[in-house]
Amino acid sequence: MDTPEELFRRLEQLNEIGAALSSERDIARLLEKILLAAKTITHADAGTLYRVTEDRTALHFEIVCNDTLGIAPDSAAGFPDLPLHTPAGAPNKQLVAVCAVLEDRTINIADAYAEAGFDFSGTRAFDVRTGYRSQSFLTVPMKNHEGTIIGVLQLINSKHPATGEVQGFSVAAQHLAESLASQAAIALTNRQLISQLEALFESFIGLINLAIDEKSPYTGGHCQRVPALTMMIAEAVNATREGPLAGFTMSEADLYELKIAGLLHDCGKVTTPVHVVDKATKLQTIHDRIGLIDTRFEVLKRDAQIAALRKLLEMRKPADAGAEAVCWAECKRELETLDDERAFLRQANIGVEAMNPADQQRVRDIGTGRTWRSPAGVDADFLTSDEIENLTIRSGTLTAAERETINHHIVATLRMLEALPWPKHLKNVPEYAGGHHERMDGKGYPKGLTREQMSLQARMMGIADIFEALTARDRPYKSGMKLSQALEIMRRFAANGHIDPDLFEVFMRQGVWRSYASEFLDPEQIDEVKID
Repeated sequence: MDTPEELFRRLEQLNEIGAALSSERDIARLLEKILLAAKTITHADAGTLYRVTEDRTALHFEIVCNDTLGIAPDSAAGFPDLPLHTPAGAPNKQLVAVCAVLEDRTINIADAYAEAGFDFSGTRAFDVRTGYRSQSFLTVPMKNHEGTIIGVLQLINSKHPATGEVQGFSVAAQHLAESLASQAAIALTNRQLISQLEALFESFIGLINLAIDEKSPYTGGHCQRVPALTMMIAEAVNATREGPLAGFTMSEADLYELKIAGLLHDCGKVTTPVHVVDKATKLQTIHDRIGLIDTRFEVLKRDAQIAALRKLLEMRKPADAGAEAVCWAECKRELETLDDERAFLRQANIGVEAMNPADQQRVRDIGTGRTWRSPAGVDADFLTSDEIENLTIRSGTLTAAERETINHHIVATLRMLEALPWPKHLKNVPEYAGGHHERMDGKGYPKGLTREQMSLQARMMGIADIFEALTARDRPYKSGMKLSQALEIMRRFAANGHIDPDLFEVFMRQGVWRSYASEFLDPEQIDEVKID
């Protein structure tokens, strides 16, 4: 019989265990803690934890351990489920664990080999196979706060603390195990509910990203790759043991918060017009307007040919072969000039990193230096002012107004995220997600924050967003950069105040770029990178 001191010590253990169970986030580790705690407070040598299956037709082996046989807490995979009813539909009460569930009671057995009424053939076979002697059993249903049995704790062979002799489980041990089973069931149910809510929440995030993906296939991959790269950077920072970031670490909860922020970092793009998101060329709106310009060139070529033919007709009476040859030569030169200018404008329509001023001026000269007669019979400049504005875009394919439209997605993201009632452990999601377009020198958007005003997590996301954009191979306006080229641009960004230099050092030193490249880049993008 336990002394009062021993009972008090075990009650203290029970309180400590309850606190530990309520704080555990991982269900697998929670199950392990439950079984080990039950073994500890009852001095059991071995134990098994079962969970009632979702369809409530059987008990599923979850975890098993045995000190004598050296079986550490491990998955019980391979053990068959215990059906709650026989094939004929009768209650399967011959199995002690099933009986505890069906009758909602604790079953305390001093010696399984001497116990009548239960089928211990499986236990006897295990003992024969392993040389173990299963003697005392304590089988306790795990009932949650709603009174629903969700599992069973089965403890085997209580040992005397002083002699190690196997004995029956005492009444005090049974009461402690029942108390623990109740706490454990509530903790497990709560964890399952939280996990289900988290899964539901992440599914809604996936739904938003799916909507963006359906709206524009060019951004769907981005919404998945940026969070993945952000988490790679976070893990690298956690592993850093030297340099300015050596003292910075993130807990599991911190990492989950960052993951959610990464998944939501571009949710505002659901508000961005698809023709802007997908603008593959400078003249693209609902369609690529370069085709309209092609048509105008064809009209000019037709006009040139018609003008030449008219001249030839005028010369029919005084036939002059030399004059006719000159006329056709002029027509040919005009057609060649038009073809050259058309080819030039088609090339100008493709977004580049930096269009030179001479090419921009040539676009203007063609646009205003030529006229064409529209179907309405009106002479007009060959290019409209809007077409000239688009074709002279210096970098990329977006005009200043379209860039503002694109940039608005981050404002929309912030508004959307700040409108949500975030729980305490996710309260930083809007700041992390909304800061990935800020710069260290304060020249970013939407708030123009400086490095000191930003969290390290937001700075991580900024690096991930830029590197993914540089190397992405699914953009409509460019192919994915070579790894060396992208890293050189990132190096310049770190030097000129665009991205955090300390984080970029970790990004390089810990080989985050290499891990990301092997998983997400095409082999032809991965070239030699010289790191000094």
